[in-house]
Amino acid sequence: MKRALISRDAAAGDFHDPVRTTDRFAELLKKNGFEVEVFDSLEPFHDPEYTKRFDLIVFSWTIAKTDRAATKSIIDAVNSGVGLAGCHGGLCDSFREDTDWQYLTGGQWVAHPGNDGVEYEVNITKKHPITEGVRDFRVKSEQYYLLVDPSVDVFAETVFKNNVCGYDVTMPAAWGRYYGDGRVFYLSVGHTDEVFAKSPEAVRFMERGMLWAAKAL
Repeated sequence: MKRALISRDAAAGDFHDPVRTTDRFAELLKKNGFEVEVFDSLEPFHDPEYTKRFDLIVFSWTIAKTDRAATKSIIDAVNSGVGLAGCHGGLCDSFREDTDWQYLTGGQWVAHPGNDGVEYEVNITKKHPITEGVRDFRVKSEQYYLLVDPSVDVFAETVFKNNVCGYDVTMPAAWGRYYGDGRVFYLSVGHTDEVFAKSPEAVRFMERGMLWAAKAL
């Protein structure tokens, strides 16, 4: 049986929606036969050997205080073959001061012009096991502007209309990458769980991304 460790910042409920979002992800993983353990802290990662017992880490911490012991444990685990998946600021705005973390995840949030409530489209751009059965979809949420590692494999994009530079900008919205023997999947939507509640396509995208990261797809 595959095993997943979910770690979330439960205290950030007013900021993002880590509890409801990761509860949804936990149910998706259980539906696919995973044993799931959920933690509201980074403490499990202080034991590197424990961290490596899992097939997948689902991470949901935004602008957290850098915990070098925890991030090193996760980086080493992914390098050894453990998968990592997450969405929105819960993965690519977790530790702003930790460039090693950004190197692992493949991107870093820098802006969401218009803030929450922007209507935009996520367009699937690549045929891949992750995108199988996933169609283009629209959401009303924060549209993430990210600095993205050129080594990632982009699966979906979104367009910023008439950006601050004066013209449209196409931005990666979902990607995967290999890091050592491990796999990383990221989806930029998910400011709150409402995004997933209203978009079956986003749910399927995240589900298949997690399975791919865990080498179960």
